[in-house]
Amino acid sequence: MPTAKRPRRKRRKAVVPELAGRILVHINTENFPPGSHLTAQSLADRFGASRWTVSQALEILAGKGVLRHEANRGYFVSGARPSRPEQLGLNAQPELTRVYFQIAEDRLQGRLDDHVTETYLRQTYHLTHRQLTELLSKISREGWAERRIGYGWTFSPILKTPESLTQTYSVRVALEPAALLEPTFRLAPEAVARLREIEHHILSGGARTMTADELYERAVNFHETLAEASQNPFFIDVLRRINKVRRLLVYRSMVDRERYYHQAEEHLHILDLLEAGRNQEAAEAMRGHLLGVMAKLRAGPGAEDAPIIGNLHAGN
Repeated sequence: MPTAKRPRRKRRKAVVPELAGRILVHINTENFPPGSHLTAQSLADRFGASRWTVSQALEILAGKGVLRHEANRGYFVSGARPSRPEQLGLNAQPELTRVYFQIAEDRLQGRLDDHVTETYLRQTYHLTHRQLTELLSKISREGWAERRIGYGWTFSPILKTPESLTQTYSVRVALEPAALLEPTFRLAPEAVARLREIEHHILSGGARTMTADELYERAVNFHETLAEASQNPFFIDVLRRINKVRRLLVYRSMVDRERYYHQAEEHLHILDLLEAGRNQEAAEAMRGHLLGVMAKLRAGPGAEDAPIIGNLHAGN
């Protein structure tokens, strides 16, 4: 029936501008040079969206001059000067995203019980039925809440554990060095060049000028690219799941932008070892890199990642 399909179409249209903003942040964070080809499938995989939604978002960016469209070839990064989403009237983090993080914060602060009803969530956060459905769908996909048998929702204990962020690093210490030692590991030269460019941008001052979101995405991109190079899908699947939850936790860390310079140097050192075929040493360097962050987390202020919630509130 047409009436049954209409809400779904409305939801799709609502997320397209947001996705366009997120793709723009992705383009800026990775410093894609003019002429870089962006495929709908690769972006759909990265952002967990349909190809239709991605295509609509790419069309918006083309209309704003960020991309150029070539018939039968697709979309390419234009030579236009990079812009932030808000400069183009886009918002990569709309009001619904703010509420999403507020729910996470309330869980961390113990203000939300383990079991809640949809009515309670809708009234507490002033949401429409559609907005609540969209939020709970996202939260459910990311694994920190699930529908109860009968009615209501149950939250995972992950966000109530003070050591949760450190525990994600414990998993990563076991996972990421091992990915570098897979016999199928192959890091494409163009991927190395792209990662190096981002890290050099950090060292040349980007650590002070990039937003917290861009810094976080840059770190995620570095580690996920290396995991993908293992060509073992289980490594990248686990790491992506961890990073989804980690985004909810990192904003509680204190900001120490000087630390990003040191991290960029460590990332470049790992790339040097991998390019030289010294994967065993690269794995040890990766292990040391992650253990160093864990030690700083346990010591107190000054963690690897900058606050996400704080920047949402500040409008950055």
